Amino acid sequence: MMRSLWTAATGMVAQQFHIDTISNNLANVNTTGFKKNRADFEDLVYQHQVLAGTPATAVSEIPTGVNVGHGVKTAATQKLFEIGSFQATGNKLDMALTGEMGFFKIQMPDGTFSFTRDGSFKIDSNQQVVTSNGYLLEPPIVLPEGAILNTLQIAEGGEVTVKINNDVKPTVVGQIELYRFVNPAGLQAVGKNLFRETMASGPEIPAAPGTEGVGDVLQGFLEMSNVKIVEEMVAMIVAQRAYESNSKAIQTSDNMLATAISLKR
Repeated sequence: MMRSLWTAATGMVAQQFHIDTISNNLANVNTTGFKKNRADFEDLVYQHQVLAGTPATAVSEIPTGVNVGHGVKTAATQKLFEIGSFQATGNKLDMALTGEMGFFKIQMPDGTFSFTRDGSFKIDSNQQVVTSNGYLLEPPIVLPEGAILNTLQIAEGGEVTVKINNDVKPTVVGQIELYRFVNPAGLQAVGKNLFRETMASGPEIPAAPGTEGVGDVLQGFLEMSNVKIVEEMVAMIVAQRAYESNSKAIQTSDNMLATAISLKR
């Protein structure tokens, strides 16, 4: 059987994965804090028919050899943490981070912790600051009884203040703490705009807002997805043409086999 049939098939599988990745990026073009994925590929094992450096004569050697590859495979998918654009919302509980490295810490129902760039926080019935899914911001911020929500202020340094009842002076009710990772691309995306720490990402590193690349806290803003539609559409065209080219290689190999078979009639 011709080697090119299987080689081209690996190319079609790889380009299908590429399209899957692009589709997920486009599907999340309006997802708050979403970070786009990039698919990386690598070539497969080579068959060395003639090794470079093989002696050709007593005084010379073969300079390049004869090698044939066996296709391609997906090597990795990587989250690109380039910062997205900011959208002004005017919502007192919306927060955006101006640095690429910063994350909010979220307590999960099972007691573990996840991390997010999605700053669209809300207040639950217990006056706690939570995510859209009801997960607590860590450390917890609880508004006291009588707090007037429209007086809530979050400073760039993360200090949270609010006026209580008829008080003239705002009361400090909490502090937004941020975290960073040595290798954020190693975080595990688990859905719901959340990431989990892994061995590859390294442990969480506490960082005060405005330091170590985590950025300041912007109240009343949300960070939008960093997906650029034009770039994704161009990548989709390239992937589509590569898929078609590999399919043509399979058709050509099939035609060559048919020609060989037709030699005996």
